[in-house]
Amino acid sequence: MRRTDKDVLVKGIKSFLKTVFLMFLAPFVLYQAFKNTENVLYYPVLIIGIVLAIAAIYMGFRSVQLVMDAVFGKKTKT
Repeated sequence: MRRTDKDVLVKGIKSFLKTVFLMFLAPFVLYQAFKNTENVLYYPVLIIGIVLAIAAIYMGFRSVQLVMDAVFGKKTKT
């Protein structure tokens, strides 16, 4: 019977916390960009918001993968 790898599980939970932070930060930055369309910094803020949104999606998948690896172990190639 396999045991849970606690180090990887803690890493996955920390990654989930970063994901939650990005999930709140990205829409906030995008909202600020769309609210100030006449501003000079519209495009840089919009690009930063889009990058943060993509990072949130990536971190979400990565977090789930880390927790799955901690609970079920890594896949072995046969």
